[in-house]
Amino acid sequence: MNESSPFKSLIQWTENRTPWERVGKILSSRGMIYEAHLPRAIIGSNVEFKTENGEATYGEVVALRNGKCLAMPYNELASINSETKVYLKNTVTEIKVTSAILGRVVDFQGHPIDGKGPIEGLYEKRSIFGTPINPLQRPPIREALDVGVKSINTFITAGKGQRLAIMAGSGVGKSVLMGMIAKNTSADINVIALIGERGREVLEFIESDLGPEGLARSVVIVATSDSSALIRSKAAYAATTIAEFFRDQGSDVLLMMDSITRFAMANREISLSAGEAPGPKGYSPSVFAKLPKLMERAGTKSGAGTITGIYTVLVEGGDMDEPIADAVRSISDGHIVLSRELAARNHYPAIDVLQSVSRVMPKVATREHKIVASHLRDLLAAYKQNEDLITVGAYSRGSNVKVDKAITVYDDLIALLRQDMNESAKIDKLFDQMLDIARKAEGAVDPNFQQ
Repeated sequence: MNESSPFKSLIQWTENRTPWERVGKILSSRGMIYEAHLPRAIIGSNVEFKTENGEATYGEVVALRNGKCLAMPYNELASINSETKVYLKNTVTEIKVTSAILGRVVDFQGHPIDGKGPIEGLYEKRSIFGTPINPLQRPPIREALDVGVKSINTFITAGKGQRLAIMAGSGVGKSVLMGMIAKNTSADINVIALIGERGREVLEFIESDLGPEGLARSVVIVATSDSSALIRSKAAYAATTIAEFFRDQGSDVLLMMDSITRFAMANREISLSAGEAPGPKGYSPSVFAKLPKLMERAGTKSGAGTITGIYTVLVEGGDMDEPIADAVRSISDGHIVLSRELAARNHYPAIDVLQSVSRVMPKVATREHKIVASHLRDLLAAYKQNEDLITVGAYSRGSNVKVDKAITVYDDLIALLRQDMNESAKIDKLFDQMLDIARKAEGAVDPNFQQ
């Protein structure tokens, strides 16, 4: 039959307008990716895999190649073969959001997994990928956010609408710190995304670290480490969408994501399976493109509330300059470094204030607070630089005025920075303690100093 035959054109026209264009079969596989012929599919389309023996699971189109779509299932299907059918479903990934979701634990689709029954009430459908905000519609950050943690409130003061990265290796106390912040923050609502967490740690975090009081004003989104890469990636977007819903209602929202590194790892698995070329540490270029698109959704918005984003970064081998850590640090408005050395000294939370910084602190803290915090930071740095000499008794008093002051108040500074996980500390009371320590330091070298 001639290629230009009217009869062939009629067949193609008919095929493109029949329901069968929304049904295909598995053509080939590559790791977690399956290739199918679905003419109407677009990247992000939802699909359903159905095997011959009746097993089924949903998935998503992650790439297109040579007229075929590459789809990844949410859950593993052991009986997938060349006869497995793929049905094209919705073309946009949406979740239902409602105020009734507060106090609940949900999955990446917003479905409850806490055994408390369905989530009732009026809901709104939103795309999990959100809509970018005009940068001129983002008011400057000018109001401090009290997180109830001494180290942060004193030296790394956060602002409403800020993005902060918590950077640490494994087992240094990231989850405990997140629980402390969730329980003690002055924010109206917490949205907590547990991305790639160990299964046993989820309930432990909810019951021990977060507690009933913290859960009552929180939404917890869970995608454990045994979930597919697609689910782990989508859970981060879903959590941000829920935070945007409450922000648009006028609430000050604290969005905490543990961890952004596992979100990046999930997207690395997806992109490599789809055939994208690897980059530094195996991370493909699309991973670094997705990080700002996710994190930039937090922040302020004209005529609405705020989203303060706190993202934990699991640094590999303690390397604070590895690719994901470096990328997140460049996107965020400050970073908090947790030190394994401090944790080994039983100093909790193990926040290294000398390595941490809040870029919005100059805009949200009072002038007096900034002056006193800067002075105490100088004293702490002076002590750290001479710690070996001081410890072995080789330092002679009077050699350096700043070090003399630091030695006098060092124990007071450490006591100021240490905190029990069930303890709360407000900014105003902490400033009074900081002022007392600063006065004590000046009085140690100047007997005539006016207290």
